[in-house]
Amino acid sequence: MRALIPVAGIGTKLRPHTHTQPKPLIPVAGKPILGHIIDNLLQYGVDDMVFVVGYLREKITEYVQTHYAGRIKMEFVVQEPRRGLAHALWVAVEHIRQADEVLIVLGDTIFGDDTRKILATEGSVLAVHPVEDPREFGVAVLDSRQYVRRLAEKPPIPTSNLALVGMYKISEAPLLVKALEAMMGKGVAEDQEYPLTDALMQMIQLGAQFRVHHVENWFDCGRKQSLLLTNRILLGRMPADRSYMFPNTVIIPPVHIAEGCEIKNSIIGPYVAIAEHARINNSILSNSILGAYTRLESIILQGSVIGNDTSLKGKSISINIGDNAEIDFEQGA
Repeated sequence: MRALIPVAGIGTKLRPHTHTQPKPLIPVAGKPILGHIIDNLLQYGVDDMVFVVGYLREKITEYVQTHYAGRIKMEFVVQEPRRGLAHALWVAVEHIRQADEVLIVLGDTIFGDDTRKILATEGSVLAVHPVEDPREFGVAVLDSRQYVRRLAEKPPIPTSNLALVGMYKISEAPLLVKALEAMMGKGVAEDQEYPLTDALMQMIQLGAQFRVHHVENWFDCGRKQSLLLTNRILLGRMPADRSYMFPNTVIIPPVHIAEGCEIKNSIIGPYVAIAEHARINNSILSNSILGAYTRLESIILQGSVIGNDTSLKGKSISINIGDNAEIDFEQGA
């Protein structure tokens, strides 16, 4: 089994964070998104991985080489220009030719035990989950036997609410190669996107059969709110760490605080992940993600994502208020 992990995209929906950091390296629950993906694959025996890189590719390559050298077999393929997921597979087609089976995992989606279940299912399998607005996804339409009959990319009038959620096990790698050759064998148009759903439909037309697996643990990290929700859920599943001791500070679990942090006179949690070497004083944080070397002074944060090496300083005041007073500190702000 060879895993293909497309991580070439710009990540516009997570700006401003992705101006300087590739989306797969945005931290969640104390680890980059890509780290969760790789660790999940390793947990279930997949250690042969091809990363399709593009935007800020040096940072992706450095992270994988630094943290996983000797633990996985790694290859890096550059997608430039970036013309969709099928095109990402096309630039890695030689690695697909060499594999018996391939597992495609999108670089902004974290899976849990569903990975094991998909790997254990015979044949080709697509991970799906019902969603409220299928127009934002590729969707699968099933036949009476519960095999995939048709796939559509962001259909304006959906006939199914089963969204493809970012994991695809292809047991017939040669058919995938044929489908990609049929789509792009004559070259890549400059103004065209090549969605993966089109390549999978080509496979179906060539005789491939796809089952679906209804995932239970799917975490989409492509937007701020879904990133914070994923952070909450994953922190809630981590064992409570009772060793956090900071001066005049209350820790409300679940939280993750990396090494080298200096925190005092603060309330941290619940659902806060703080990267290494942050310095926090006189602040209250909940439901937030803080990057490395962040500096906070006299700040209240909730539902926030703060990038690396960022400094925020608020106002600290001392007041003496008598009876029947009404003060609005937001007035005139």
